[in-house]
Amino acid sequence: MDEIVEAALRKWPDVPDCHGWLALDARGDWYMRDARVQAAGPFPQVKGSRIAHERLLSFIHRNYAADASGAWFFQNGPQRVYVELEAAPWIWRLQPAGDGASATVCAHTGRAAVVESAWQDERGRLFLHADIGLGLVHTLDMGIAADALEAGAWRLREMPFAAMPTHFGFTLRPRP
Repeated sequence: MDEIVEAALRKWPDVPDCHGWLALDARGDWYMRDARVQAAGPFPQVKGSRIAHERLLSFIHRNYAADASGAWFFQNGPQRVYVELEAAPWIWRLQPAGDGASATVCAHTGRAAVVESAWQDERGRLFLHADIGLGLVHTLDMGIAADALEAGAWRLREMPFAAMPTHFGFTLRPRP
């Protein structure tokens, strides 16, 4: 967490949490969801405004974490902004490893991860459980993931998507 964020938390410890205003989609894109967007419908059916400002994205990525209950948030100074998740707290980007039999895995935030297990849901989406948590493989990287699976880098298991949040300890829609 940024030092300026930690300083703001010390200075203003009782700022109320924010819910419903920030969301992460299945491609690793962040969306602002103002009151008008929230009234128009739930995420991801109504996404809101995609955040494209690189410095803001970098700030969000550095201050993205989960609370003890598995609800993910962005610590925006003294205010905790809870994140609605379309699929998982992490969206994985993959690169082929030099050995040709595996892949390096990096989160949408740029954080490296070590894969512990691979899971497929009923829609055929590929999730990887890593040392930092569960994430969905980005659709553009499915060819690399398929190569790693065929080479035996990960053993694929199945689980209904509805069971994943409880099994892996995260919350899709944090509420106050």
